[in-house]
Amino acid sequence: MNSARYAGEPKSDQRNNEKLLAEMSAHDKRSAHYVCVLVLMRGPADVEPLVAEAEWHGEIARAPRGSGGFGYDPYFYLKELDKTAAELDPAQKNRISHRGQALRKLLALLQNP
Repeated sequence: MNSARYAGEPKSDQRNNEKLLAEMSAHDKRSAHYVCVLVLMRGPADVEPLVAEAEWHGEIARAPRGSGGFGYDPYFYLKELDKTAAELDPAQKNRISHRGQALRKLLALLQNP
C-alpha cells in the first residue's frame, strides 16, 4: 500500500487520517506499526547489497495529539511514552522511529562488513 496516497490522489495527510479513523472506528484492536527497509548497493553488479530493516510499533489513537511531524504522526500513539509521534521532539523521534532504527542498522553493517 502506498500510505501517502491511502485516500487517493492528490495525496493529502488530512484525507488519509480521516479515512484511517473512519475505517478504524469499529475496531477495538488498534495496534499498528511502520516498517523501513534500507538497501545499499555498492554498484549495479552488487550481488550482496546491505539490507537493514526496522519496525516501530504503536497504535492508532482515536483523536490527534501534537503538532510536530507529518502524515499519520498525530495518530501514531506510543503507549510506553504516552505520546503520539507528533508530540515527540525531532531528535527523540529520529532515535526511536523505524527510519532511525534502520539507518543505525545500515551504518553498523557498513562499519562491520
